[in-house]
Amino acid sequence: MKIVGVGCGPGLLTEQAVQAIRTARLIYGSSRAIDMVQKLIPANCTVRSISDYRNLSALPENAVVLSTGDPMLAGLGYLPGEVIPGISSLQVTAARLHIPLSRVAVIVAHGRGHDRAMQETIEELRREKIVFLIADPRFDVNELYRRLGTMGLAATVRIAVCENLGYPDEHIQTGDLVAPPFPDTDLYSLVIGPFAEAAAKKS
Repeated sequence: MKIVGVGCGPGLLTEQAVQAIRTARLIYGSSRAIDMVQKLIPANCTVRSISDYRNLSALPENAVVLSTGDPMLAGLGYLPGEVIPGISSLQVTAARLHIPLSRVAVIVAHGRGHDRAMQETIEELRREKIVFLIADPRFDVNELYRRLGTMGLAATVRIAVCENLGYPDEHIQTGDLVAPPFPDTDLYSLVIGPFAEAAAKKS
């Protein structure tokens, strides 16, 4: 089995990922992942949309499983088999905001306890890290900002809401705890910490 990262948006695949898709005979993926690479899928390849993520480890050995972003960043990298990386939302965000990856702490609040993610965010900010938080539509951004406001960090912490990264409608809003940005879509991540304004960013 191959677990192939298709990037966080169109055109963000590695050459190795492109080759794996072009030579595949059996592909599994979410509808979003399949749409992103549709033009690379050969005509004689069987494509199946994933509806049940619980039994993916039992897929045939010749299966190519598409994972949006990078499989090792809240993706399908836990599956057995060869992992082929993709360009992740973390990499794109760091490039857009000129943030060294060595300064970043990744926190996943997607499909898990939001309260724990908020607490981990606070702990990492106390360590002077820049937090990259992968959220889901139910994540309470207002509550996170309320908690951060009690830490006395208003003068040093900046916030970026990064939406639809890698897509034509990519948008990045920045602000602080006095005037924080809020997401307008479900596909977003948050960057929180002592980072400077980027020299250039897409919007």
